[in-house]
Formats: sequence, structure tokens, C-alpha cells
Amino acid sequence: MPNEKAEPILEVQGLKKYFSVNGIRRKSRNQQVKAVDDVSFSLHKGETLGLVGESGCGKSTTGRAILRLIEPSEGKVLYQNEDILQKSKRDFRHVQKDMQMVFQDPFSSLNPRIRIGESIKESLTIHSIGNRNEREEIVMDMLAKVGLRPDHYYRFPHEFSGGQRQRIGLARALVANPQILILDEPVSGLDVSIQSQILNLLQDLQAEFQLTSLFISHDMSVVRHISDRVGVMYLGKLVEEADTDTLFSSPLHPYTQALLSAVPIAKIGRKRERIVLKGEIPSPLNPPSGCIFHTRCPYAMDICKEKAPEKVHIKERHTVACHLYE
Repeated sequence: MPNEKAEPILEVQGLKKYFSVNGIRRKSRNQQVKAVDDVSFSLHKGETLGLVGESGCGKSTTGRAILRLIEPSEGKVLYQNEDILQKSKRDFRHVQKDMQMVFQDPFSSLNPRIRIGESIKESLTIHSIGNRNEREEIVMDMLAKVGLRPDHYYRFPHEFSGGQRQRIGLARALVANPQILILDEPVSGLDVSIQSQILNLLQDLQAEFQLTSLFISHDMSVVRHISDRVGVMYLGKLVEEADTDTLFSSPLHPYTQALLSAVPIAKIGRKRERIVLKGEIPSPLNPPSGCIFHTRCPYAMDICKEKAPEKVHIKERHTVACHLYE
């Protein structure tokens, strides 16, 4: 378990990412999609924070904004007490060695004309790690660590299965020995049996390399298996955050309660009361006033329509943004 009293290795403060929309109609011009709206959290050395929510809630955009794959609109990302969003692109390259991303579809990030060994080696070349022979040895060693054979070094991306490609994605991310991994739905496209293999591999690699991870997923069962803490996102905002056991045993936000009610219980005779949310998810182009969840919340009050709730600390490392607890 991470040391909670130590300084966080990564701290996200007030992160925002708005996309401008320039439609044909005059009313739709200069509008903004609030994909990520004032998100804050921290990561301690060696821990995994799961980030969950429905499709379109902004969790993947959060991960990409942290790594500046898309430039944030506002906020700070402190890595080792330095705001990496203020660094020039040249200086940010040194940060990229320490922070790597694993994508949902690794095939799309692999050049079909380049052999796997060369693709994995690219990161070592960019960051001037080792000489030519040493780089090949490092890649071969990393292939073994992720469960691939030495002869895979010379194969092309199309020769691999989905699970093998995800192992390649992990090898590419880990070969330069990063401190932080951001995993964007890394197992959602895999069969259940392959999912468990990749999740177990991730846990082994995290222990071996002392990795700190942000694990982005819509699958609550997967997040429970892999995460030390969980943050729940809805419409661009972080509505609840807690240790994994606390969140799954005592969810506070009505949205979190609804998400967990859909997770099956693996015990005969036990069932959860299903909470079915009414209505559609509002558009981030025109989010509701006050609490963004009030249009679907079964406990909505008048104040919910007028005022956005502040984060409330229920107990250590358990926060919720809901008027029910103010």
C-alpha cells in the first residue's frame, strides 16, 4: 500500500478541457463542450487510482490532458512539485519518459510496417537510453516480462492477437522505466479470460517496477480488482472519491450508488436493488445549472437546481460532491 502521509508523486488541480464548437447556426457558434470541468485528485507512489464513469464523462480526456496529448484549457498538473503544463515542448520530453500511456486499442498506435521490436525500441532511442546492442537486450528482457517470446521481436503487428497486442502496448510503455502509467480502458476490448490475464500481469508489473497508475475504465468490477482508490466521474466532474473497499461498501453519491447497483454479486441468493436512472445524460455543450446530476437524481432538492455542491470530506480520503451531505 502507498504511504498516504508522503507527498503525492502526481497532483492534478482544477483541470479543465473545453472544446470550442463552431456550428453553422449563429446560436451554436463559440459554444464550448466542457469535457473536463475542474477535476482535482492526487496519486501517491505505488498506488492505482481507478477513474470510472459512463461513456462521454470525460475520463479518457482527463488522462490525455495530463500527458498533454491534448492541451488542457486550464489547471495544473504537478509532477514532483513542478507544473508540467508550464513546460515547453522540449522540456516536457524529459517528463514523457517518466509518464507513459497504454491505449485501449494498441493496434492503432503501432506502425503496421515496423516490426514489434523496433516499435518498442523507439522510446529508448528517443530518450538516448543505451547503445544499439543494449537497447535490443532491454527490449528482449521486456518482452519476457510481459509474457512474449524472443521471436516476437521480429514479427509485425498484424500477426498478434488482441491480448498479445496489449502486452506489446505494456512493453512499449514500460521499456523506458517510467514512474507513472495512465491506462485508458486497457482491457475493455478483450475476452473475459484474457482480461484477467492482463490485469494479473499489470499487478505483477506494478509490484516489480513500483509503478503508480491511473486506471481509466467503465467496468466497476475491473476497477475494484485493480485499484487502491476510485474516483467517479459524471459529465466532466469528479463527484466521489474514496478507497476501493469504502466506495464499494458505502457509496454516498446517488450516481455512484446507481453504478454499483448494476454490478452482479457473485453469491447465490444475493441480489442488489437495481437503481435505474431516468432520463438521458445531459449534453456537455449545455450542462444543467446547479448540480449537474440533478436531472437524473432520485433525491434532487430545490437547492440542487440552483447551486453546484462543494466537495465534502466525509472521512479521510473519502470525498463527495453532493448537497445531501453538506
